[in-house]
Amino acid sequence: MKELVEKFLRRLEHGVNYSEHTLRAYREDLRQHLEFLESHGCIRPQDVTPVLLRKSLVKLRSNGYKSASLSRKVAAIRSFYKFLCKENALEHNPATVMRSPKKEGKIPRFLTVKEMESLITAAKPDNLQGRRDRAILETLYSTGIRVSELVGLNVEDLDTLSELLKIRGKGKKERIAPVGSHALEALKMYIASRGSNSSPALFLNKDKKRLSVRSISRILDKYMKLVDIRHSPSPHILRHSFATHLLDRGADLRAVQELLGHAHLSSTQIYTHVTTEKLRRVYGRSHPRA
Repeated sequence: MKELVEKFLRRLEHGVNYSEHTLRAYREDLRQHLEFLESHGCIRPQDVTPVLLRKSLVKLRSNGYKSASLSRKVAAIRSFYKFLCKENALEHNPATVMRSPKKEGKIPRFLTVKEMESLITAAKPDNLQGRRDRAILETLYSTGIRVSELVGLNVEDLDTLSELLKIRGKGKKERIAPVGSHALEALKMYIASRGSNSSPALFLNKDKKRLSVRSISRILDKYMKLVDIRHSPSPHILRHSFATHLLDRGADLRAVQELLGHAHLSSTQIYTHVTTEKLRRVYGRSHPRA
């Protein structure tokens, strides 16, 4: 079965627009799945039954995975068996019995506008590192870009004349995002101070190599501690703040969806929580019997 898993993953890598992160996750999900099957004496696709797959789902639930992780694992397993049917390795798909759990409707954490201002201005553009960090924070907040997208940016992706940024998002999809004036100024200052460099990457570490996602997390953690913002230092909090502040000021939901690079509107709708408080204020001011 391992050979079939490898064949499936190669097909995904070359034929479907999955991100590297998703491919890595699918590989691990299917490795765990094969371990489960082997522990039940199942070594051939033909030996897999719906009952056994239901047991595997019960096992996954008992391991305490969050609903998002569990949904991805179920998706990986279902896709694998669908692939086996297409390859004629199986006549019937045993995974049709597997259903993804309901996603948790968690409200994303975000910073207030005042907190965002404090965070960004904490990065002092007094030296190269400070200018780089200011440009990173400004870009994250100005564009709502994912951190994985940020570290993948190249210098040529920034068009300073049209004030646009080319972003390579999930599934190798490209989108264009406007860059705000503050972010653009910070980026220009940082690029000018970098001097000549052979690396195409926009954001570099001290060794002149592309920054990693983990490096961005450390940078954010540093400045959040500096200004005493007591939120989880996840870089995604800037993306959440970007979407929340836009919607709070009346931005169209569809437009925010495009800016975030969401494939489905439902992914963007989690940010509409912020409008509830705004609606309460409007209602309180406007309704005669509020």
